[in-house]
Amino acid sequence: MLENVEICYNKVHEAIAVMKEVAEWGRNKGFKVWLDEWLTPEELITEEAKPQNFCVGKVNGQIACAFILQNSNAAYWGNRPPDEAVYLHKLCVRREFAHREMTKSIVEAIRAECRKNGVTYIRLDTGLDEKIVRKIYLRTGFKIVDIIDYNNGNSLALYEMEV
Repeated sequence: MLENVEICYNKVHEAIAVMKEVAEWGRNKGFKVWLDEWLTPEELITEEAKPQNFCVGKVNGQIACAFILQNSNAAYWGNRPPDEAVYLHKLCVRREFAHREMTKSIVEAIRAECRKNGVTYIRLDTGLDEKIVRKIYLRTGFKIVDIIDYNNGNSLALYEMEV
């Protein structure tokens, strides 16, 4: 069931609160997720991820999800033309909205914003070994377009979806 998601920008504290809530749930379930000390404005706000890039998604006025939506990600995607893509980071869905195809709903809302702004792609990255997340993103319509292998044996998957 696709929900109508309203994207609200410049929501640093609300977004981080949702990220911490979802990360705690994930740790309790044994998933490899972000540590709380990584989920602070001091850690997350950067030159590429400014306060206005912190978003919450609302369904019927209730916060359902949080994410960071940047206009660049030079570390993994290099210097690309402005407005070529948006880069989705730290997407998380609150438990009461889980198993309702929220990722598809969120991505559809982002796609609509991208179409209005002439943006061609939505991109994201996550650990290649994150099997559950990989299934969610592939089922949502993303494709793995590159894999970055690190010397420590870890790999990062770069995902892309045409708007």
